[in-house]
Amino acid sequence: MRVIVSECLRGTACRYDGGAKPNSAVEELCSKVDVVGVCPETASQLPVPRPPAEQRNGRVMLKDGTDVTEDFERGARISFAKAKSSRAPLAVLKAKSPSCGVGVIYDGTYSGSLTEGDGVFARLLEEEGICVVTEDTVESCKPSVEHPVAIVLGSGLGHLAQLVKPVRRIDYHDIDGFPQEARPISGHKFEATIGTIDDVPVVVYPGRVHLYQGYSAAEVTSLVRHAHHLGCRDIIFACATGCIPGNAHKGLGILTDQINLTGRNPLAEWDHVRELDTPFVGMTDAYTPYLRTLARGVADDAGITVEEGVYAGMLGPTFETPAEVAMLKGLGVSYVGMSTVCEVIMAHALGMNVLGLTLAANESGDSSVTHQSVLEEADRHAADFESLVRGVLRLL
Repeated sequence: MRVIVSECLRGTACRYDGGAKPNSAVEELCSKVDVVGVCPETASQLPVPRPPAEQRNGRVMLKDGTDVTEDFERGARISFAKAKSSRAPLAVLKAKSPSCGVGVIYDGTYSGSLTEGDGVFARLLEEEGICVVTEDTVESCKPSVEHPVAIVLGSGLGHLAQLVKPVRRIDYHDIDGFPQEARPISGHKFEATIGTIDDVPVVVYPGRVHLYQGYSAAEVTSLVRHAHHLGCRDIIFACATGCIPGNAHKGLGILTDQINLTGRNPLAEWDHVRELDTPFVGMTDAYTPYLRTLARGVADDAGITVEEGVYAGMLGPTFETPAEVAMLKGLGVSYVGMSTVCEVIMAHALGMNVLGLTLAANESGDSSVTHQSVLEEADRHAADFESLVRGVLRLL
């Protein structure tokens, strides 16, 4: 996988002050990928060192008052050409920089204050459709013993739990908020395992309960809250789905967004919702773009066939009618299932980084589909699913 990276984050002395800003999490990522190093400011032949620069009123100004907008734009174009020719899907850039900042940049007062905006170079990459993040995102997604990766597995996908080198096991019935009377359906197991997969700290939940079983949205999301309580900042949801004919095919998929058609929302049912800053949670990028891009890169490098698309969560337990399939196709849905949407809402509300993976085990609307056929299809894709998850964990 190729990744565009700001040279200063790799330790190159190219900043305005003559120094660098090496970042250990970024350097570790760089050791696992093919790096395309960039520095728009040195590409424009600005001197090192130089006075600091910030954006103000659409212009880039040095602290001494010199207008260097054209220099920054020239450097951005040179670096963009290099980045585009590399065909890298991901860029990790220096936060807050007038060239490379993402989302927030210094506000032009040279006081350390920030304002909304993107750097000159970052804007070009985003317009090209490249996923652009800062070192802060890489750091926030990096697993550790204190911050293991949570993995919630759906029907037929629980075999991944066998890869865990266990340290501790937790019965679901000992998890706060999990329904005490619940018993696993076929293809699920109600015992979480804390340990490692390929030396990466994880907490694996090889099963879940569903709304269609009569449980509340708050109960369905109890595993998410448990993972957050354990310190997990990243969570991978894996689910079996049907694919919408014409929008997706059977096989593995990466979820890019969702439509909640269950009529339920865990934030409306959770007794402790007041613990959040606000229950009015924005759902843009609920599936973390950085994690999605890593998953795509892992699949491409490994030759694993993976599609991407929007997931629709239905209440179930019935499969979709032909009219519902037609509706979902018109809505741009690729995958449809009976889980995940409420869990993603809860995880996003708690500030977790989310990756959604699916196995489309059947075409939606196929009258021959059964729960057993879903399990059998999951078994056929077990090796690729395992490789995809292990690859993502390795890059994190």
